[in-house]
Order: sequence, then C-alpha cells, then structure tokens
Amino acid sequence: MKDLEALDFFRDDALVADPYPYFEALRGKCPVQREPHHGVMMVTGYDEALQVYNDTDTFSSCVSVTGPFPGFPVPLEGDDVSELIERHRDELPLSDQLPTLDPPLHTAHRALLMRLITPKRLKENEASMWRLADRVLDDFLAGGEGDAIDDFAGPFTLLVIADLLGMPEQDRDEFARTLRSTSGGGIGGTGEETLAHSPLEFLYERFVPYIEDRRREPRDDVLTGLATATFPDGSVPDVEDVVRVAANVFAAGQETTVRLLGAALKQIAEDPALQRTLRSERDRISNFVEETLRVESPIKGDFRLARVPTTVGGVDIPAGTILMLVNAAANRDPRHFDDPAAFDPARKNARRHIAFGRGAHTCPGAPLARAEARVGIERLLDRTGDIRISERWHGPAGDRRFRYVPTHILRGLTHLTLEFTPAGDEAR
Repeated sequence: MKDLEALDFFRDDALVADPYPYFEALRGKCPVQREPHHGVMMVTGYDEALQVYNDTDTFSSCVSVTGPFPGFPVPLEGDDVSELIERHRDELPLSDQLPTLDPPLHTAHRALLMRLITPKRLKENEASMWRLADRVLDDFLAGGEGDAIDDFAGPFTLLVIADLLGMPEQDRDEFARTLRSTSGGGIGGTGEETLAHSPLEFLYERFVPYIEDRRREPRDDVLTGLATATFPDGSVPDVEDVVRVAANVFAAGQETTVRLLGAALKQIAEDPALQRTLRSERDRISNFVEETLRVESPIKGDFRLARVPTTVGGVDIPAGTILMLVNAAANRDPRHFDDPAAFDPARKNARRHIAFGRGAHTCPGAPLARAEARVGIERLLDRTGDIRISERWHGPAGDRRFRYVPTHILRGLTHLTLEFTPAGDEAR
C-alpha cells in the first residue's frame, strides 16, 4: 500500500476493489483522522461512529449522500453553523431525500415511510417473495450459467420493492428497463456523472399520478395507504412529499439489497464447505446474512456535518467539519469483533454491525433487505445442486468473473458470473 498521505480514498481506483487495508491503516493511527485531500474526518472506529450517528443535535445529515464533493454554497464560518445549514440546505444536491433531512422534518417524513413498512405488510410481502424469486430463477437457471447481479439479484429486488409499494403489474417492466438504463455513476464514483438525478426524476414523474389517483379514488392497496398517510401531527403531506418517500424506498431499497445479495452469493460460490452447511442447515442462513453485512457492507460509509465544535474519540472537531462514518471499517473494528477480517457465518455478535447505520437514520428497510437476502439465497439453494463462480467471462471486462462497482462510497459487485447444477424438478 502507498503511504496514507499519498492515497486519495475518494479518487484512487486502487481502493475500489479492496479498501480494507487502507481502513485498517487509518484506524491503526487513530479511529478519527482527517484525510489530507478533501478535509474529511474519517471515522473508522465502531464506538466513535455510534457517537456521531446517535447525536443529531451536533451533527447534521444535510451532506449525508454527497459528502464534500459539491461543496457548501457559502463558507461555514463561526462556532455554530446551524443557521447557515438551514438557510442553504435546499441548495445542496439531493436535499429533498430522506437521508439528508434532520429532525424534526426527518422524523415527520420517516413516519410516512413507517406507515408503509409495517410488520404486517412485511410479512405479507415476504410470503410473495418466494413466488417472485421463482419467477426470476426460472430464467436465470435455464442456461446453467448467468450473471447473478443483472439476471437474478437486480430483477428479484426490483419485483420485491414494486410488490411492497403496490406498483401496478403492467408498469413494472417499464420501470425495470428505465432504471437499468439510467443507473450509472454513484456518489463518490470515479466516473464523470457521479451525481446523476435522472432515476429519481423518473420515479417522481411516475409516482405523482399514482398518489393523485389514490387520493381521488382510494382502493384497498398499498399505494392508497401511502397516499392517505398523515404526518404525526395529523396534517396531510403534499403529494410531492409522499412521492419523495416512495421514490426513495424504491431506489434505495433495491440498490443496497442487490449489493448484499451479490456479496452473499460470491461468498457461497467461493466456499463449497459453507455452501454445503447452508444447504443442510437452513437456520444458519439468517446469521450468514448478518456476517455478510458486517464483512461486506453495501454502503462503505455515511457523511455528517458538525454544527458546533465537539470532540469525537478524543479528537477535536471544529464546526463545519464533514465527517465520513466508515461503516465498512467500524464493522471490522477489533475492539468489538474478534479476528474481524475473517468471515465467520456462526459469529455470535454478527448482528451488532452498523451496515444499516444507527440512530434516527437507521435504515427503515433493514427488515425487508434481510428477508429478501434470506429468501433469495434459500430459493437459489433449493433449486441448484452446486453453485460456483464461472471460469469463463463473456462480458466487456475481459476474463474477469466479477467486478466491483466503481464508486468509493457504495461497494458491491457489478458483475458476478455463476455456474450451477440444477437440483431437479423436485425442488419446485
């Protein structure tokens, strides 16, 4: 590894596929340390990350998605930048998205989402996941080889989230085609268009008529429940507020779960002994999913902006400082996880990971993601006799069998070519 001072975490391509030595080196010096290229305070320690996640009074989420890249519209000067944040918040990219909101607005908008993701609805949704998994697997398994990301994880998670939202069946294929064509670079990516907003704009356009229609003519479906939900104080949200929540669920709920499934399937395909264990002892799959989330967090980290001077892990943090809470590093903190780089599907404290964040912004879709991963893995194991990474690669990346997404904030496989032996009709 090059000297830490020379490495630019946000720009260096060498860190895309394997950032973990960099994280370990950072944490070895100090779990809270400023990186030299963008002035971001990197929080790589577990306890230190929890401190920031749980303190919404001191740390704003207004830069949660974008970090330092767009810059703040005005200089953040003084010992309390709270007023500047509120005055210029709407000028920041993606400021209308739930992850960038702060309480009390975030609390009100999250309440709309929780009216949708209820235990009852999740239970009903999980029951349909088995059918949806089979629907996708029918095509995926037909050739004996396929891309687990494009041909299984992506279509499966899209169908699941569409089912949760109650999206009309006749519109789902169009959604799938459009979102695949508009997905590109992500925040912190190495590509040219790293702040593309087109997928969300497309979702806004489509969900507005859905919500307006359900308000005019309520039906017994999920979209009606979302359209008629009220804020905690009883007020009726604008259509645009409801649409933003629905679009955020659709986009975020699909993308991160694809990364979770990709990491899990790669682990299974590379470890025949683990694969045999999961086939014979299905009750181990849930903890296997948790260990996958710990070892390979779908989102490497989250950003916060310090409103006032504070201290994290004994390090002074001036007001106006951007911090990156590096989930992927905190989840491998040896102070909390023994032999943290080792993948242990039976790890007793695997679920203590912070892959879904913590505090007010804990991912509300975490139960859904866990269920999708468990069902997708179990159904794939049901219908195959053996899964392995293909020795052949037919895509544009030459002979590589898998590739990681080219972004430094998100982490996941963009391609994972698997070969499999069908289990036979008895699995159906």
